[in-house]
Amino acid sequence: MKKNILFVCIENANRSQMAQGFANIYGKDNVNAFSAGSKPSGKINPKAIAAMKEFGYDMTNHISKSLDDIPDIEYDYVVTMGCGDACPYVKTRHREDWNIPDPKDLEPVAFLKVRDMIGEKVKGLIESL
Repeated sequence: MKKNILFVCIENANRSQMAQGFANIYGKDNVNAFSAGSKPSGKINPKAIAAMKEFGYDMTNHISKSLDDIPDIEYDYVVTMGCGDACPYVKTRHREDWNIPDPKDLEPVAFLKVRDMIGEKVKGLIESL
């Protein structure tokens, strides 16, 4: 049975979007990956789209979503990306906070380091399922 995983950050424009992409890459047919933001920006950062394109993952059709825009289900895992108290309660069996810095304003090399950190953490989560 597929696991439902939700990644939450503040704007749903960088971290949670890339995490959703990595979950789709590494989880293939074993996960349903979702992402949302506590205060969505309304757009995906072009740097995040370009960073994931390097992995062959196309985020051009992704949209920045609020927690009201995702399915109202009990998730197997909810991973917050360092939004702390800004992340409202979501029904889940397991909750983790990865406390990943927001790469929005970082230079390209630093942005890619955050992307790679997210990728490794998602890969570890998927392998633990």
